[in-house]
Amino acid sequence: MDRPKGFGKAQVVGVAEFKARCLELLEAVRKRGNELVITKRGEPIARVTPVAAGQSPLRGMLRGRLKIKGDIVHVDWTDEWESAR
Repeated sequence: MDRPKGFGKAQVVGVAEFKARCLELLEAVRKRGNELVITKRGEPIARVTPVAAGQSPLRGMLRGRLKIKGDIVHVDWTDEWESAR
């Protein structure tokens, strides 16, 4: 299979091989830190990259985007519940 341009040292696998070896390939990405490019009929369709050590891609993702108004722990839904009947 021809290697897609612009993916350097990334491991390139077809979608069928990825499906068959998914967990093994993901573990290799985690251990080696290399990218994995998944192709379908020779065209790249997805790129899997490792998460930096000690960094969660989700932590802080919504920081500064949400605003809490009122008490979110002790909510009285009585009025809304009665009007929805």
